[in-house]
Amino acid sequence: MAVLKYEEIAESLRTRIAAGEYAPGEVIPSGRDLAEQWGVSRATAIKAVDVLRGDGVVVAKQGTGFVVTETPVARPAGARRAGSARILGGMPFLRIGTPDWAEPPTRVATALGLAPGAMALRRVRVLQLPDGSANSCVEAWFPPEVGEAAPRLSDTAPIAEGTTRYVRRQTGRFPVEGVDVTTVRLANEVEAERLGIEQGSAVAVLLHTAHDQEGHPLVCEEGVTPAALFEQVDTYAM
Repeated sequence: MAVLKYEEIAESLRTRIAAGEYAPGEVIPSGRDLAEQWGVSRATAIKAVDVLRGDGVVVAKQGTGFVVTETPVARPAGARRAGSARILGGMPFLRIGTPDWAEPPTRVATALGLAPGAMALRRVRVLQLPDGSANSCVEAWFPPEVGEAAPRLSDTAPIAEGTTRYVRRQTGRFPVEGVDVTTVRLANEVEAERLGIEQGSAVAVLLHTAHDQEGHPLVCEEGVTPAALFEQVDTYAM
């Protein structure tokens, strides 16, 4: 499938942002400048910037233009249906600790197809409500072949282009199917501390596994949300 020109421009900007050419808070080229640089219409250039805005990579700043996002946003576990923008439903988040290699919980290891005792790369984030309190905590687990091929997953710094696009750029693999399993249980000590709730409080747990074009798991996320904040809405034809 051919890459459209606006997509090519957007990917070029992502790469430059990821490389640090445009740091958080810095202005990216205007639609007029991009049109001249790429020899395209201004409408095409603006459409490329709109793609980045939809993914939460840049934001509009009055009187300035578009600047690289200073406060990263992320979606809750599982909120990655085809065509959804990262900024829609996204929340500011805090990275917890440093990404590390650890043995995942049994249900995560099973979802990733890992043998007992095998290690995976773990990244932990807490999504925040407007008042700064925790909405949910998410542990993202990457299988060894992904974690080793995408070294920036081991950094604490946000990945401006998003982990999905970064992993695709590094490995050529991308998600084509997601499996979400929602259960309820009581929060353990670590989860209670991250969420600011009492240990043993009721929580909803969404286990999201993304599979690539060959059916192999790319990542498994375990998102934990206090029962009082959890809501799932499904719209479907009848």
